[in-house]
Amino acid sequence: MNFRPLHDRVVVRRIEGEEKTKGGIIIPDTAKEKPQEGEVIAVGPGGRDESGKLIPIDVKSGDKVLFGKWSGTEVKIDGKELLIMKESDIMGVVG
Repeated sequence: MNFRPLHDRVVVRRIEGEEKTKGGIIIPDTAKEKPQEGEVIAVGPGGRDESGKLIPIDVKSGDKVLFGKWSGTEVKIDGKELLIMKESDIMGVVG
């Protein structure tokens, strides 16, 4: 991927949810909610504080993260559907 996010932005690939419920019922695409879990693909260098000092980002490529339901901007890069969001939209690292 030839994309590098700027400042405190992070590129995330959604991790798709289950196709079936625990009882075995298949969930159609129209009824599925968008997953709120993803894998970090790329991170920017970090934001700057008032004095101009660089504040590094806490997540790294490969981390599995949780984010808000409406977080980020959906983009298509190299044919892959990805999200670009600020680090502050990420609620935490899973695992």
